[in-house]
Order: sequence, then structure tokens, then C-alpha cells
Amino acid sequence: MRPAAFLDRDGTIIELVHHLNDPADVRLIDGAGAAIARLRSKGWPVVIITNQSVIGRGKLTEAGLAEIHTEVRRQLAQYDADVDGIYFCALAPGVKDPTVIEDQMRKPGPGMLVQAAAEMDLDLEASWMVGDAVSDMLAGRNAGCHTILVRTGYGAQFAHDRACIDRTVADMSEATEIILNEGLR
Repeated sequence: MRPAAFLDRDGTIIELVHHLNDPADVRLIDGAGAAIARLRSKGWPVVIITNQSVIGRGKLTEAGLAEIHTEVRRQLAQYDADVDGIYFCALAPGVKDPTVIEDQMRKPGPGMLVQAAAEMDLDLEASWMVGDAVSDMLAGRNAGCHTILVRTGYGAQFAHDRACIDRTVADMSEATEIILNEGLR
């Protein structure tokens, strides 16, 4: 088993667009492509973990989501970067509280991380979850991972219980430094 870097998508590696449903609106956040390339060059699997309620709300199909992910990967390729996997939950939330687990597969539930770990032989306790929202931090914590809140996306206004956060940084570049420097704590 090996550790991984689990990354939220919107507001962490790509610019936050509410209910993103058009590949033309995909823009990497400055430094994210190089950060992912650096993680992978050091042997870290990189896995995107993303809630995609836009599907559950009927605003995007799974085929449309695949097109968005193709565009994310195309932009990452410009930095000689890619991801080892993309896991998504299409359920729309039934409650507005991002700290409530409505379904194990929807963040803050740990289901997507647990599934990726099982399928890719990853060590959750040695892994890191990087994201910009409380649901990302709680999903990581609920899966047993270390957590890093980035101040891109929603992270700039983070106002929740900070007990689920191990570190807070400006962006993916700083998160990558922590992951590579602290590695297997």
C-alpha cells in the first residue's frame, strides 16, 4: 500500500464555477498543474475526489462530466501532469449543512476515498486530502487522512470548526510542499 494525494476539483485545482457544466469554463488555478506534476514525479498517486450534484440536479449528464474531466486532463497535460483517478458522487444534497453525511459516497462521507483506496491499493492513514471546503476536510478526516485546506475557492471564507483541518495554506503549490516534506508522518 502507498499513500496518495486526494484532491478536491472545484476551487482546489480548477477555478470555482457554480454548477460547472461547460468544458469551456474549465480553468486551472495558477500553480495547480505544476503542483500535480511535482507530486506525481515524486511517486505520489493523485486522485480527484469531487461531489457533482450538478448531475443529480439534472444540469449535466455523466457524458458531459466526462467531457469536463477530459478538459481538466488536457489542461494538466500542458504541465506534463495527469491524475491517477477521478471519483465523483452525483447525488444532490438533501440538506444544506455541508457537515452532515447524507450518503457515504458524498463528501463529507469518506466513501469515494475508501473506494479509491481499495481499488488502487492506497494507504488512507498515510494519505492527504486537499480541498477548499469543510466537506473536503471532513471526508479526509472521516477516511483517516491528513487534511490541508487551501485558501482558493471556498477556502478563503472558511468559517467552520477547524478541528478537521491539519494545515491551512494558500494553494496547491503550498499543499504539495507539505505533502512532500512531511510525507509519511
